[in-house]
Amino acid sequence: MLRPLLGIWERDLERGLLRKGVGARAAGRRSCADCGRTPLVGETIHIYEHGRVVCELCRVRLSAVPERSELMHHAEQGQTVRLLRTAAAAPHG
Repeated sequence: MLRPLLGIWERDLERGLLRKGVGARAAGRRSCADCGRTPLVGETIHIYEHGRVVCELCRVRLSAVPERSELMHHAEQGQTVRLLRTAAAAPHG
């Protein structure tokens, strides 16, 4: 097969686009400061001073109390899914 005029093979372009996409996702995700693992959606993460994030698995090894704990949300949380208050959940008043 001859190389295209631009000098880029199709598989090189695919590989480059894949790396770019993975890099963009990795830059925006939260990961555990101890083990480096990305917590699962629905897992509790613990935030310590200076914004240090620790997963539920590593939390048991620490004696310090976290500043706060949060549920891990999907990367698109708040962008594509909205929670709507139903009539049953609305306060009566």
